[in-house]
Amino acid sequence: MKKLKGKILPIKLYGEEVLRKKSEPVKELTEEINQFITDLTVTMYEKDGVGLAAPQVGRSLRIFVIDPFWFKEGHKKDPFVLINPEFKEFEGETSMEEGCLSLPNIYAKVVRAEKVIIEGLNQNWEKVKIEADDLFARALQHEYDHLEGILFVDKVPKLKKIPFLKELKKLEQQVKNNNLTNS
Repeated sequence: MKKLKGKILPIKLYGEEVLRKKSEPVKELTEEINQFITDLTVTMYEKDGVGLAAPQVGRSLRIFVIDPFWFKEGHKKDPFVLINPEFKEFEGETSMEEGCLSLPNIYAKVVRAEKVIIEGLNQNWEKVKIEADDLFARALQHEYDHLEGILFVDKVPKLKKIPFLKELKKLEQQVKNNNLTNS
């Protein structure tokens, strides 16, 4: 993969309003959207993520980038961009621990479909269809949820949230304090 020229965008944390909004479809691929996708990709790698959705950097757009295998030995960076994605099929069920750049230091087991089929547009505005399983399917579902205003902790049963409720409150307070000082 060639070196991307982009800037690192600030990650929005739990408690930020943009993380709870349903994102708007992208109407056309512009130079500004292309640069945003590059910045999103650069940010994902810089923050050691396997995926990053537009709302996580403050943009309420139906765009995410994923690369669930780049950190594994022998794998190269190979980002995959999805614009205006739609799931077509879900199959099976599996549970695995998840984390999120917008919820630092919080991890929990989440039940998701084991296999998925998703369609959308790539960065060249071409229609694509992806059939994925395991970690790839999980990453697609996790990032898609961001476009719907859903966070992985929303999928965790109440009793299983108890260990990190204090951490969630801390994040909310941090966001609230930042908003007060920036207004």
